[in-house]
Amino acid sequence: MTFNLNSGWLRAGALATAFAAPLALAAPAVAQEVYPSGDETLDWTIAFGPGGGNDIMARSIIEILNKYDLYPGDIQAENRAGGSGAVGWGYLYGQSGNPYGISTTSGSFVTTPLQADTPWEPEDFTPVALLATDDLVLVVNGDSEIQNIEQFIENAKANPINIGGTGTVNVDFIVPTLFAEKAGFEFDYVSFNSMSEQTTALLSNALDAMVGNPGEILGLIESGDLRPLVFSGQNVPEALEGVPTMGDLGYDIGVSMPRGLILPPDAPEEAQSWWIETMKQVVETPEWAEYIRSNTLTPTVIYGDEFGTFLSNTKNGFGQVLRSVGAIQ
Repeated sequence: MTFNLNSGWLRAGALATAFAAPLALAAPAVAQEVYPSGDETLDWTIAFGPGGGNDIMARSIIEILNKYDLYPGDIQAENRAGGSGAVGWGYLYGQSGNPYGISTTSGSFVTTPLQADTPWEPEDFTPVALLATDDLVLVVNGDSEIQNIEQFIENAKANPINIGGTGTVNVDFIVPTLFAEKAGFEFDYVSFNSMSEQTTALLSNALDAMVGNPGEILGLIESGDLRPLVFSGQNVPEALEGVPTMGDLGYDIGVSMPRGLILPPDAPEEAQSWWIETMKQVVETPEWAEYIRSNTLTPTVIYGDEFGTFLSNTKNGFGQVLRSVGAIQ
């Protein structure tokens, strides 16, 4: 397998029951007299471009916070894309001690520091909560002659192929790499800075296939513009019924993407506690249940230091995988 960074494309727990009436949620009681003050604008960094999984999660949380008046001040969401998340999370890293900076995480939060010279590691930030994990679906153009994953593997063994993903050495790279290794074919990985860019490339036949979060491309799957071939998770979501998992084929890779919430390094303890209590309310709303369902995520919720430990363990595991395939030293 070769690792192709095309410079033209690469830049730099239970679900709640729905209610007929709006749910009345009390604002969290943790240190309200100190934080948040209500006078400070919350600076919410989204480390990728609009329309991707990280962007969708952040804006879904913000909508819930606003709907139920859980945050007393204004919230300013800013897409700070670049470097597979390095730009956005680097910006948050520079706000050490600031209780009014916040960001959502994804797989790149773990993998980017493994392969780039970032000044930060996942453990540097103040962990709030792991809110969900998600997995990837491998798709081809809906006009492709390839109808199923068996044909795809057979074709990939016979002819050189490329597979697109968002970001460089991250989960989008790890998933097809492990699958190809187990299934016995090789491919070139082509990195994009956004899902919209890589989808355009696939639909224009500049790519042979791509991986993506089902929630980001479900509309194109349902319309027939994209054809799903295999899912990397343990269980196929309802929206992908009939699509086999990699485990079904005997190629289980055991990799999921952590989606969570973090504050800058050394954020005040009262800010961390306030956000933990707030997110406990957010995940119980029917809107969050709908977000999980519509984006085909697995609700996996842990808080505070336990989330910090999860990030550290995930980074170590990803590092072992990337070193084993020679992606990093």
